[in-house]
Amino acid sequence: MSSLHPRALEALSEADLERLQALLDGLPAPLEPLDVSMLDGYLCGVLLQPEAVPLAAWLPPILDSEGRPTPQRVDDELLALLRRRHKELNVAIAGRQWFDPWIFELDDDAEPSETVLPWVAGFAHALDAHPALMRLPEEPLLEPLAAIYLHLDPDDLEDADTLLEEIEDLEPPADLEEAVEGLVSAVLMLADVSRPLKAAPRQAPHGGQRRRGPPPRR
Repeated sequence: MSSLHPRALEALSEADLERLQALLDGLPAPLEPLDVSMLDGYLCGVLLQPEAVPLAAWLPPILDSEGRPTPQRVDDELLALLRRRHKELNVAIAGRQWFDPWIFELDDDAEPSETVLPWVAGFAHALDAHPALMRLPEEPLLEPLAAIYLHLDPDDLEDADTLLEEIEDLEPPADLEEAVEGLVSAVLMLADVSRPLKAAPRQAPHGGQRRRGPPPRR
């Protein structure tokens, strides 16, 4: 398993990451845990909530994506690895610092949206499980949410007409690097809404997601 951005593994080594996936895979049936890329997007969604989500609330949706009862006692090693990544992401988001999401390259023919889809699905899973962010005023959320959800099939965004309209104004990423930059920038923009800084506002890194230009004149 190789990450697009090695810096993402400074806190958790490659061996740690593989061990985390093995521990998740080892959870007993019928549990369906998130994979490491999905759980990374999920943790970002958790950390963007306007109020801190306690461990007892954010852990079960990782252990089973279908919401079934999870074990009362979780393996200490698994819990420690999850806590470390949660802390690392929290430091980055709270400080509006760049971070490297756990997104893994597929084959050379894979589209950028296909590659980042597990991370985006994990993020969406977090907002389903913890909906407080979506109760904030809609307008400042639209642009960064569109930059994340543009990677989903539009059919997965039912009853989200305003968001779909915002997505239509965005240029799809030209490559995987641009897709990853768009995700991180969107997370930090969302943090400005749900976890505002008391100091001067941060400038969004990398300029955010590109918007489509006007249609060519005939």
